[in-house]
Amino acid sequence: MYPTLFKLVLTRIDPERAHHLAFEVIRWMPRLGLGPLVHRFTRPRTDIGVDTLGLHFDSPFGVAAGFDKDGHAVIGLGRLGFGHVEVGTLTAVAQPGNPTPRLFRLVSDRAVINRMGFNNGGAEAAVARLGQVRRTPSRPVLGINIGKSRVTAVEDATADYLVSTVALAPLADYLVVNVSSPNTPGLRGLQELDQLAPLLRAVQEHAGDTPLLVKIAPDLTDDEVTRIAGLTVELGLAGIIATNTTLSRENLLTDPAVVAEAGAGGLSGAPLNDRSLSVLRLIRASVPAELCVISVGGVETAQHVVERLDAGATLVQGYTGFLYRGPLWARQINRGLDRLLAGRSTGPILS
Repeated sequence: MYPTLFKLVLTRIDPERAHHLAFEVIRWMPRLGLGPLVHRFTRPRTDIGVDTLGLHFDSPFGVAAGFDKDGHAVIGLGRLGFGHVEVGTLTAVAQPGNPTPRLFRLVSDRAVINRMGFNNGGAEAAVARLGQVRRTPSRPVLGINIGKSRVTAVEDATADYLVSTVALAPLADYLVVNVSSPNTPGLRGLQELDQLAPLLRAVQEHAGDTPLLVKIAPDLTDDEVTRIAGLTVELGLAGIIATNTTLSRENLLTDPAVVAEAGAGGLSGAPLNDRSLSVLRLIRASVPAELCVISVGGVETAQHVVERLDAGATLVQGYTGFLYRGPLWARQINRGLDRLLAGRSTGPILS
């Protein structure tokens, strides 16, 4: 039914409004007592779990940052079958994000352009809410993604990240430093090694025992990807998330006038598949097998997830596919993985 609903109804609604409507349903589902019943229907039927970052993930497939920016729907998303939920991006200073409209569908490409701009209520406001998530039984693994506040100058970025780190690292199963969104001025420049290394060292020092990962852009050169992978190993970080959205508009099926009208922002969805997979392979060739590599970008089916696992991903995330596949997307992935991964390990595993 969902493809029909999407075609006849949802495509007629502003994308951000449609997201909020679906989000509220997911948010309230556990509060209405429907969570356990739904989870019986959506969870994996076989053992497809992965052990990494000192944690157990019931499914290798999770929700990428951006879907639940403030951590309001973590439990509901877990009940829908996602093995982990990465909330954020959260910033030290609450911010409304960029002016609307700021989210655009490219239906022919099964893609989205967004320039949300890290809209969130701020790190401190999320503390009590995420603390409650941590205390909830049978919750999914909780990742927390942090970024630079828009009002903070690039030269003051480290201090800004540390405010979020101190507040949120104790609540996170793993913490992610986001230096790769295209929608915050100057942010991607932090991927330059001379800026990235001291930033990551400082966050690592203040994160304590919480596993720390860094999220990178697909628009880096192959050499830049390899050098950041090397830095990750050198610093002893727990892992890398590859990749964020892209600035590229190459090889799209959507009318160029429609793409131009959407304007600036990061592109996500199916067109990102090839580059994201290529970056994954570059990273895996450069890092030890036990390093956690989370692959995201263009993932929509169970076969895509298996392809990423076979290419060396430890875990896999999705976001845009939710829009095109609907609320039972994680169930579709889990059922496919039940079949495709039967009798074999899901990927690099560490205890």
